[in-house]
Parts: sequence; structure tokens; C-alpha cells
Amino acid sequence: MNAPAHFADALPATVFDASAHRLFAAKYPETPHVLTHSLTSHPLLEIEALATLAEKLPITSVEYNRGDLPIGVDGKPGSNGLTIAETIRRVADAESWAVLKNIEQVPAYRDLLLGLLEEIRPEIEAATGAMLTPQGFIFVSSPNSVTPYHFDPEHNILLQIRGTKVMTQFPAGDTRFVPDVAHETYHSGGPRELKWDDAFLARGAEFPLAAGEALFVPVMAPHFVRNGPAPSVSLSITWRSEWSYRESDARILNAIMRQRGLQPKPPGRWPQQNYAKAYAFRIMRKLGLTGA
Repeated sequence: MNAPAHFADALPATVFDASAHRLFAAKYPETPHVLTHSLTSHPLLEIEALATLAEKLPITSVEYNRGDLPIGVDGKPGSNGLTIAETIRRVADAESWAVLKNIEQVPAYRDLLLGLLEEIRPEIEAATGAMLTPQGFIFVSSPNSVTPYHFDPEHNILLQIRGTKVMTQFPAGDTRFVPDVAHETYHSGGPRELKWDDAFLARGAEFPLAAGEALFVPVMAPHFVRNGPAPSVSLSITWRSEWSYRESDARILNAIMRQRGLQPKPPGRWPQQNYAKAYAFRIMRKLGLTGA
């Protein structure tokens, strides 16, 4: 189903210019970098439209919490006492952050997501092969709110639509910031929130973002976000690759091996493909030998 014409017309002919394409091609998939974009307004990304979207999405596709949080939290943060729609409509004073997950479940937002990804498909597929599992996430954040330290399994470009924020990012795959056991726990169904140590801070790379800027976040790069002094709306366009899925599967196999008293070697990062462990896990799963 196509988006209504006035929504489709709101998308610029090209969101990423030639210089953004060149930079992305040079840095993807392992080096974080800031791009420019022209998607600084769109009817689907206005506050009222986002509140309406939140009410359409299943409860499993929304998350919202208090924003007056430390960088590191133990488990999921506490509730803010509001509904998701109230949180978004009152974002200026709700002291909260909200994320709308898998926006592609709604046709108009799916068209928006796929249109953006289509622009960069050539650069993606030249490096990591077929673009798999496109997903979109929208973040609505109150002034000065904090999204705690965590990581994500997707290749991700975060487009800042309005407001400002600073993402502090740490190298993906570096066990100083995330031990192998935490990766294995996450890929086996555990939380994405990570254990924080204030000693990490000096080694993080800060990426300030204003409206019209976007940040590429490598797969499983740990990070936290501090919002600026005004309400913020950001759009994450994400995808997976067979490489990222193989790393995930290798991590799950390592978790199984560790449960059996072994000390498995961690999977390699790009461009290593982790074929042996990934396919061993897939065979085990097909035979029902993993419990996954």
C-alpha cells in the first residue's frame, strides 16, 4: 500500500546528497560518521502524527520511560506514569523518552523507511551484500533526557529531525566496554542494557547531532544518548546483513558452549563471516538441539 500523495510529496527527491553518499561508502560498515540529510520536516514526523502512530502500534512496539536517568541502569528503567500518546504529546515537559519500534508495520511509515533505504542501497550492498530486514524506529525525547548505555544488533543511521542530542559511542567488539558474555546473553534473548563504568567515559567518542544531521552506528556499538535543551525527534533507519546475522548466531552458539563448560573464542568482526559457528548453530536449531 502506498502512502497518501501528500505524505509521499513531503519526502525530498534525495535525502542524502552526493557527499553523504561518498562518505557513507567510505566508512560503512564499521566506522561511525556524521552525514547530512534534508529530512528536517515531514507530516509523518510531527508530534501529533507520532502520538497517533503510537496508538496504532501494538504495545510490544512501544517503549517509554522516565528520562531523568543515569547513563547506566540495572534492567529496564521505571515507568513515567503516562500513556505512550500522553508522553509524546507532552514531550516538552514529560521528562521522558519514547521509542516507536518497527514503524514499518504502518504502510505510510513503511513507505517512508523504504524510500530512505533505497537511496543508500547501492553502498550497503556493495559492502555487506543484500540489505535484509529493514526496520524503522522513532525516538521522541524530552529536554535533557538520557537514553542509557546499550547496544543494538542492526546497522543503523540515526537521522536527527528536530532538536539536538549527543550520542557517546564506543568501539563495537571491544571487550573493555562489553564483555563477550553480555553479547551472548543478549543474542540468547537477554536485555540490551549494559553495565556502565564511569571509567569508560574518557574513551567514548561524542557525536553532537542537530536537525539535518545523521549518525551511522555500527552493529553492536555500545552507546548512550543525552538529549539537548529542547524536545527531540529522531528517526533510525536500520537493516541487517547476512554478516550481522552470522555474528549473532555465532554468539548464541558460544553461549551454548559456555553453558557446557567451554571457553569459546569470540566471533570476528567485519569482514570475517563466522561461517562455521553460524551454520553449526543453524543446523542445531533446525534439529531442535538448542532450545531456540
